[in-house]
Amino acid sequence: MTGRGYISFLSLAIRISRDHLEAAGHVCILKDASDLENSSEIAKLIEAESLEAALALHLYRGGRLLQGHGIPFGIIFGGTDLNEDVNHGEKKEVMGKVLEEARFAVAFTESMKEMAQTQWKARQISWAVTCAAAGQPHARGKIYVQSQGIVTGPNSAFNWNTFLRQSGINQSADNLHIFLLVCGLRQVKDPLYLVDAFSEWHREEPNVYMVIVGPEVDPVFTREVGARVKRAAGVRLIREMPQGDLHAALKNCFAVVNSSVSEGMSAAILEAMDLEVPVLARNIPGNAAVVKHEVTGLLFSDPQEFVQLAKRLVSDPALEREIVANGREYVRARHSWQAERCTYQNLIRTLEGSIQD
Repeated sequence: MTGRGYISFLSLAIRISRDHLEAAGHVCILKDASDLENSSEIAKLIEAESLEAALALHLYRGGRLLQGHGIPFGIIFGGTDLNEDVNHGEKKEVMGKVLEEARFAVAFTESMKEMAQTQWKARQISWAVTCAAAGQPHARGKIYVQSQGIVTGPNSAFNWNTFLRQSGINQSADNLHIFLLVCGLRQVKDPLYLVDAFSEWHREEPNVYMVIVGPEVDPVFTREVGARVKRAAGVRLIREMPQGDLHAALKNCFAVVNSSVSEGMSAAILEAMDLEVPVLARNIPGNAAVVKHEVTGLLFSDPQEFVQLAKRLVSDPALEREIVANGREYVRARHSWQAERCTYQNLIRTLEGSIQD
């Protein structure tokens, strides 16, 4: 199937999936679910663009908008759909119906797959898709496991010193330890979790800084973050950056931080590993699935433990080297971009079959 084929909902995972689909000859249209108020807007878009199929990220936010339109669709679990939304009865019921209508669903990890199976026991037994098996994806089950494929491309023209100055950091880069926290500014990412503890550390050691980088997702919460950061010594806030610049910033920083309450699979963590940068992540299931403590990164359970581990990392170059080497090896072995492409291209063939039928 070629031509105007797919509508996709905007996110990092979907952008990558779009690349895979376009490489197979499909035309994709990206839409952010938050920009579409109701199902009728989807219906108009489907008709106006002659859309034939859809791929949505997040079982509730994206999937519910696709119900009942008569086009086949697949779902990629986001993380909060399985970790948060299932605790709300009405949302859980809606998501169950979406999963029933979807031709397939993709989970990033085995634990996410198992969580979905537990929540919707009536669904078919799922299985882990491989390139070899994906040629007959209707043979068994509906939920497939495919970890995020990672590819990084730092902008070679990026200037780290300029970035620091624009962040309000006017010290020599040689003497600094910059911790980057990359996230969309919304409550589930909890970017303020470490602010007070980090600020206290900065007062003791003025060469450590935490820079929060990310797009405005929740405008009200973004204002709260901005106001809090302005009062916090050693903490800075930078709005969304082009991907190449972000990758260059990741490569130049001392460590990448994740403080989320809930994660499906953090692309920033995996990108940091690929770029040979150490990772400190909050000890939640989504992070623990990719970060093995003291092997591929460091896991913390509270702000005080974060500071302890960060200080240890600063003072122990051997630990830093070991974590970086293990992280890079893990990403190269387990998060192949080519394997991800193979999986999605094979899964999309099930939607093509639905259209032809």
